[in-house]
Amino acid sequence: MRIKIVAINGRYTHSSLALFHVRNELEAHCATVSTEIIQLTIRDPGYEVLLRLSKGKPDAIFFSAAVWNSDQVEGFIRDLHILMPSCLLVVGGPQAEVIGDNLAVGTCTVVRGAIEAVPAQFYTDLLAGSLQDFYGGSFFHLQDKKKKFISPYREEDFEEHLQNRNIYYESSRGCPFSCSYCLSSAENGVIHKDLLQVKRELDQIMRHDTKVLRFVDRTFNDIPDRALAIWKHVLTYSGDTLFHFEVAPDRISEEMHEFLATVPPGRFQFEIGIQSTHEPTLAAINRRVDPGTAHNTVSRLAALNTIHLHVDLILGLPFETRQSYLKSFSDVFAMAPQYIQMGLLKLLPDTVMSSEAVGYEYRSSTKPPYSVLANQWLDQECLQDLYWFSECVEKFYNNRYFPSLWAYLHRINADIVCFFQTLLEIAINKNLFQLAATQELLCTLLVEATSNRNDWEHIRELLIYDWLRCGKRNFPGCLSVDSESVRTLRDKLYQQLPTDILGLYSKKDRNRFFRQTVFYYFETPEPACFAFLQEREESLMRLQKAVLLPLGN
Repeated sequence: MRIKIVAINGRYTHSSLALFHVRNELEAHCATVSTEIIQLTIRDPGYEVLLRLSKGKPDAIFFSAAVWNSDQVEGFIRDLHILMPSCLLVVGGPQAEVIGDNLAVGTCTVVRGAIEAVPAQFYTDLLAGSLQDFYGGSFFHLQDKKKKFISPYREEDFEEHLQNRNIYYESSRGCPFSCSYCLSSAENGVIHKDLLQVKRELDQIMRHDTKVLRFVDRTFNDIPDRALAIWKHVLTYSGDTLFHFEVAPDRISEEMHEFLATVPPGRFQFEIGIQSTHEPTLAAINRRVDPGTAHNTVSRLAALNTIHLHVDLILGLPFETRQSYLKSFSDVFAMAPQYIQMGLLKLLPDTVMSSEAVGYEYRSSTKPPYSVLANQWLDQECLQDLYWFSECVEKFYNNRYFPSLWAYLHRINADIVCFFQTLLEIAINKNLFQLAATQELLCTLLVEATSNRNDWEHIRELLIYDWLRCGKRNFPGCLSVDSESVRTLRDKLYQQLPTDILGLYSKKDRNRFFRQTVFYYFETPEPACFAFLQEREESLMRLQKAVLLPLGN
């Protein structure tokens, strides 16, 4: 029997952990089966995908369906059923049942839950070519779940299916939280792999050229001592692999803080789900994290400037008003993470939140990803306004273009909500959301938004500093930089600076240094002259090196 196992990923660099588990279970239960793993993206041409999937007339095709790819999966199942009526079509994943409900009976087979929990009858029926419409089982109810909970990767996978892709790994399955909006709340239970097993499986992965390793544990640090042991272990590997973890801010111990202070820049990335700082909202969604604790933890990690912090807020949660949502944003901005994700609530099927939707007067899209349109606290117009506010933050904040500006606004305790509201009004008038958000365009809009402020001259110089730190050599018109004065400064420095400066240039390469380097004299907050080198810092953002020079007056 020939079976194709298919995932439609968000982008090429992603991979699907589920495919490898499905392959292994199929081969373990069906000795005569021949499997082929196929990883696609949501941007692949649909007709070409259909040709690839139907090539060779496989006996069965298995799909993994999530909220963000379910429309494509459903469409392919419809077309494949027409093209190859005898081919068995199987769909699993969070959206499997929704797809099954949308299709005529007999079009596909729905598998609910982890593939490891599917009953033996499924494989008997598969080999007989007579699958039923539905199979399911609970992983946490399995007697031998510890035995089945192993890494699915084989050595050859890294040379074929995982080459140049992010690698996903789970050291635990399940979540200790029961957030009402999350699919993880539909099934209770958490299982952790033994630390020795984790180390053995990581050793296998890290023998290969792993660029990004993403731990998919829903709350990686639910057991702090265990998390710390894994952090210490992953840093024993040579190379510059980026390790991604989803962590809870209230489960980071003092010992963990001390260790994290030693982590080299750019090796760890944390995703931290704050969701809201509004107490009634946190209670309603069963999110048991104290906002004060979250603030202290994130702020302390941000001060290290070595761990990329991705903090989540959700727009449209129960009891969240315009005022409280904007306060949540202001609270998170004060923590100074590098990335603030302000996502729109999705009323996912089978979650507690979806069952409470009527009582909260929710209106949402009937199609994936089931985005909220309004509720009793936010009418349609208000929610739209907050959505565009969130998109404004996404465009301007969540990049490496303006770190000095955000640090300054953070330092002076600026009214950041007012700042972004002003910026949003200008962005809408200039059609930002219909244009490519280039650094020059964003800089131009920031200039317009700040040029009437009392601290405008300082902000302008911060924008110049950030522009040059991003490796730019030619200034945009919006910053009003006199190119002749820049050239004059270079000539002046060439005459005044010593023949060599240790760590900067020697007599032999002095001329090359002046040809390649950009110099700028800043007036605020105090006069200073900087050289912007054509090399990057060994830092979190990998910006161009900026060196304070001894002259410049």
